[in-house]
Amino acid sequence: MRFTAEQRLDDGVLEREFTLGEVPGILWTPGSAPAPLILSGHNGGLHKRHPRLVARARHYAAEYGFAVAAIDAPGHGDRPRSAVDEQARADLRQALAAGQPVDEIVDAFILPLVERAVPEWRATLDALLSLPEIGATVGYEGMTASGIRLAVAEPRISAVNFFAQGFVPGTLRQEARQVTVPLQFLMQWDDEGMERQPTLDLFDAFGTSEKTLHANLGGHAGTPWFEVDAAAWFFPRHLK
Repeated sequence: MRFTAEQRLDDGVLEREFTLGEVPGILWTPGSAPAPLILSGHNGGLHKRHPRLVARARHYAAEYGFAVAAIDAPGHGDRPRSAVDEQARADLRQALAAGQPVDEIVDAFILPLVERAVPEWRATLDALLSLPEIGATVGYEGMTASGIRLAVAEPRISAVNFFAQGFVPGTLRQEARQVTVPLQFLMQWDDEGMERQPTLDLFDAFGTSEKTLHANLGGHAGTPWFEVDAAAWFFPRHLK
């Protein structure tokens, strides 16, 4: 891990950009150390500097004393997109607009993304846990598809907060039964891009005995801000 830039923000949070091999990321840390760590697996392949993601990370660090790390997923953010990635996105948009089934397209697009992203997250976690300012307890929040595989493969993750606003292939829905850490699941009841029942079925499939569903009225981008604080209260029960 190589830090490439840093700045102390006006809320006292230290923000540092880093690279790990070809993977770019950002680490936000509070003034106190060592701090429990949240891996921010941003949903929908957003850029690691998307304003909503940065706001969540800074709030966690400044108000609750967490360290937060985000990396750009393969083919997203500052990372190059292949012709295969671009075609898969175009096929998915076209199928959604036409009201056609998307299961095969989702499998062809999301599964390879997850298979590339999870090893990168695990390598990032190795590097982060070697820093003296990072504590030993780890949580994950964000993209459900990558989060399922990561929660199953990575025993160092103690709790997860999944965002339901994303496609989850059938293979990963089966793997959800192996997720046994405490879990919070956030969904928008009127999400225009996701059917409600498959989302509820996925929540039911998670194998953990401690899981909570947070469902709010409104569309895909209408998640209320108070859910950030709800997650910030969820994580300390398991990470501190």
